[in-house]
Amino acid sequence: MPGITFDNVSVRLGGISILDSVTAEVPEASATAIIGPNGAGKTTLLLALLGHVPYSGTIRMGPNGGSVRLGYVPQRLDLDRGLPATVMDLMVCGRQRLPLWFGVRRKRRERAMELLTAVDAAHLARRRLGALSGGELQRVLLALAIQQEPHILVMDEPSSGVDVGGEHLLCELLESLRARHGFTQIMVTHDLSLVTAHATHVICLNRRVLGQGPIAETLTNDVLGATFGLHLGLADLHDIRAARGEPCSHPGCRHD
Repeated sequence: MPGITFDNVSVRLGGISILDSVTAEVPEASATAIIGPNGAGKTTLLLALLGHVPYSGTIRMGPNGGSVRLGYVPQRLDLDRGLPATVMDLMVCGRQRLPLWFGVRRKRRERAMELLTAVDAAHLARRRLGALSGGELQRVLLALAIQQEPHILVMDEPSSGVDVGGEHLLCELLESLRARHGFTQIMVTHDLSLVTAHATHVICLNRRVLGQGPIAETLTNDVLGATFGLHLGLADLHDIRAARGEPCSHPGCRHD
């Protein structure tokens, strides 16, 4: 399965520089996290990868530049919560030509249920989309993304609106799916506990790349200081030190 190479990628929008000569590698079959403060250009880098914003430089996917399937899990789904559409409707609406009121073919329904089962969401099939919690909606969007059988799974803030229990379940699901399907995963996140618990590789971004590589080697005090400045919280430092196997001397630290 392919990895990703960003080579001297720059983005200017409205005359403002958003990304400045970003060069980074996303290893094949890795779970790579892009971290940085608000306004660092993290989501813009994903949008460049998806072809949704113009950029200069080069983005290569796969070793030979061949056809690559992308799956995308957005941070949120804009929808009218009063609509009667169900999870099953969402899963099949892009897969059949006939309007949904003519019914859903059994083969399509079975495939949708298989995907929902894979993300522990089969019980949500008849639930209205507007009635889903943040964590439930993320699992449904994940099922929708893997329906494409992607080589690369792109995720924007996957833990947004998800409680601690839901975040733990999401990590387990992603680990299981990546092991089963072998895709390369790239995600933007503000949640450093998710990074240290789940990611195998990290790119530290603040308009340009300030560090990249395996988690324990990359999340040093110097790199984090250059990336976040004063924005890094004490709890985040606890998570990072625990990931590196370092003791924390702060009283009451949960990693002591």
